[in-house]
Amino acid sequence: MDIKKYKKALDLVPLTTEEGLALYENAPLEELMFVADKLRQIHNPGKYAGWIIDRNVNITNICFSQCSFCNFCRRKGSPDAYITSIDDYRKKIDELISLGGDQLLLQGGMNPDLGLDFYSDLFRKLKELYPGLKLHALGPPEIVFLSKKDKLSYYDVLTRLIDAGLESLPGAGAEILSDRVRKIVSPAKASAGEWIGVMREAHRLNLPTSATMMYGHVETIAERIEHLVRIRDLQAEKQSEHYGFITFVPWPFQDEGTVLSEKFGIKSRYNGPDYLRLISISRIMLNNVKNIQASLLTVGKEIAMLSLNAGANDLGSMMIEENVVSAAGANYHFDADEIRSIIKEAGFEPQRRNQKYEPFL
Repeated sequence: MDIKKYKKALDLVPLTTEEGLALYENAPLEELMFVADKLRQIHNPGKYAGWIIDRNVNITNICFSQCSFCNFCRRKGSPDAYITSIDDYRKKIDELISLGGDQLLLQGGMNPDLGLDFYSDLFRKLKELYPGLKLHALGPPEIVFLSKKDKLSYYDVLTRLIDAGLESLPGAGAEILSDRVRKIVSPAKASAGEWIGVMREAHRLNLPTSATMMYGHVETIAERIEHLVRIRDLQAEKQSEHYGFITFVPWPFQDEGTVLSEKFGIKSRYNGPDYLRLISISRIMLNNVKNIQASLLTVGKEIAMLSLNAGANDLGSMMIEENVVSAAGANYHFDADEIRSIIKEAGFEPQRRNQKYEPFL
C-alpha cells in the first residue's frame, strides 16, 4: 500500500504525473477504489448520485474533420448529409419537454458552410421558441473552427454565442490531450493547446464547462495521466468564484466500423477493471474537480454501478437521442426509471440535477 501517495491525495494535494502513473500501473484496484470513494465523500458528502434528462440533437452531420474514430460524420454532398431544420428541432424539443427535460445538448460536425452567424441565429431562434430551454452546446473544436472561419478571437466567438443563448460548453473533442495522439486519431481537429485555450477563455467568462477523455485506442497510460494533469492545471487557473470544469467524463473508444479499426486494426482496449482504475485515478488526480461522471451509455449497468463506488458521483443522462458513439457500437440505453433504479441498486440515492450539477428544481 502506497500510504504517502494516498495521504497526499486525501489531503487534496496534487499528485505529480509520475506519482499518478505509478499508482495507475502498480496499485491494487481495490485500494484505488477505496481511496477514490473517500475522496468522492470529501467532494460530495453523503450517498447521492446525480443524473439528468437531456437530449443530444446533432446540428449537422457534415464535417471536414473526418476523425478516424468517428462513424457519424459525412462529407458535403453525401446522400445522407443533413442540417437539422427548425421543424425537426421543434419535434425533438417537444418530446424532450414531454419527458420532463429542459436541456438540449447541441453538437455535430464542423460544416464548412456554417459560420458564427448561423449558430447565433439558431440559438436565438430556439430560445425564442422555448425560453426555458437550456443550451449545452458545441465544444472547443467548434469554437476553434468558428474563430478561424470568422477571423475572431475565442473570446469574441464565445461572447457572441453566450449573448445568443449558450449556457454551458461541453468538453467535446478532448479525446486525449496529446498532439502525438491527435495527429493519429483527429489530425484536422483542434490541437491540445487550442482545446485548452478555448476552455481557458470560457473559464474567464465564467461559462460552465465539462472536461472529457475518449481513451483506449493509441494513447499510452502516461498520456492518460498527462491528460488529467492538463485538466487539473487549467482548473487551478480559474477564479475561485467561477465555474470552471464542473465535471470530468471519461469514456472508452467505441471501435465498431471505424477507420481506426477497419483500416489500421486498432481495437478498443476497454475492459471493466481498467475503466474502474481510470475512474479511481481520475478522482485521485483531479483534486480540484468536484464531479466525476461514469459513462453509463458506453460501459453499461454493472460497471457504472461499480464506478459509483470508485469515485464517480454521477451517471449522466438518460440520453433521449445520441448518434455519435452509438454509430460506433455503444448500445446501452436506459430510461429515467432505470437510471434511478441502477443508482439505488449501487447503494446511492438518485439526485436529478442540471448541467451545473445543482439539484433539479
